[in-house]
Amino acid sequence: MTTILLIRHGVNDAVGKHLAGRTPGVHLNEEGKKQALELAKLLKDFPVKAIYSSPLERTLETAEPVSQAVGVPVQVHNGLIEADYGDWQGKSFEELHNLDLWCELLREPAAVRFPNGESLQEIQARAARAIEEIAARFEKDDLVLCFTHGDIIRLATAYFICLPLNEYQHLVTNPAAITELRFYEDRAFLARYNQCLALNASQYCNAEAVKAG
Repeated sequence: MTTILLIRHGVNDAVGKHLAGRTPGVHLNEEGKKQALELAKLLKDFPVKAIYSSPLERTLETAEPVSQAVGVPVQVHNGLIEADYGDWQGKSFEELHNLDLWCELLREPAAVRFPNGESLQEIQARAARAIEEIAARFEKDDLVLCFTHGDIIRLATAYFICLPLNEYQHLVTNPAAITELRFYEDRAFLARYNQCLALNASQYCNAEAVKAG
């Protein structure tokens, strides 16, 4: 049974403020760098077979300390990249909350396409396909790490547990949190979801911190 750990990147200055999307040059801030080091400390004795990452800086910077700790190189996988939010990229959450499409996103996400970007259905299909392809490369009992983004983890998890796409927003993914999927033949099992390194009071002061960034 191949085990995949989906790990959201650490905190950056965009989290909770604006939708970073695929904007280049978004790096971990000091808190995010600390989270990456804590992940490395946590995972250093795990028998990691391979590490994959979205090509964006914030995921690579989260993966690198873990890579050094376990002695396994990071491989970029474009299927793990953040959603293409199109014209929404870079906009503040305050701006987005005033859009009609935001209300539709909350009401019926399965029908939403981001302006000049991907649809939620396309993002989910792409993310699930990438994870399935990665899992298929490995043998029983192999452990693989995939560093990616909040919406990618939420949408992929919804797919693998057969949660309707319209309900995916009931799932929350915190920065640097770990979600564990186990693949056996043609089935996936959710072993744990959104396991945080530690609770932080700031998470409860700013609910936007768990949103895409």
